[in-house]
Amino acid sequence: MRAFLGLGSNLGDRAYYLGEAVSALNRSSITILSKSRVYETEPWGVLDQPPYWNQVIEVETSLSPLDLLHVCQEIEQRLGRVRKEHWGSRTIDIDLLIYDNVVSASKELTLPHPYLEVREFVMAPLREIAPNLLLPSGRPISQVFGEGKVYPL
Repeated sequence: MRAFLGLGSNLGDRAYYLGEAVSALNRSSITILSKSRVYETEPWGVLDQPPYWNQVIEVETSLSPLDLLHVCQEIEQRLGRVRKEHWGSRTIDIDLLIYDNVVSASKELTLPHPYLEVREFVMAPLREIAPNLLLPSGRPISQVFGEGKVYPL
């Protein structure tokens, strides 16, 4: 199945954490099909924190959506992610944005990601690697722009 993952980091060596996350994903029954360049972005949600580096990757996997989520969470933990504040600073964040055409609304996983179309730090890199993508809402990605400023690095 094809999925899109959003990666973000705003603590420590952001390039290191993004690179390590991509490498770890590639070793976990996941094939990286494409990856966007990295964007520096303003924080979203909690504004009093350092800027983020964000990236979106397209993957192919035989893992179920929940198993893919668990792999992402394990990688976050190995890379020092501490969950102490909702939308707070982190070494690495790996969000499951879209998983094929799956729609899910469980306590553990909501697909597509509930904030997908309102966050420009996700939309800009997603438009870069999937310019013809039809979003789960039915809208073409080329016509959807989220909130916030993004700066390609």
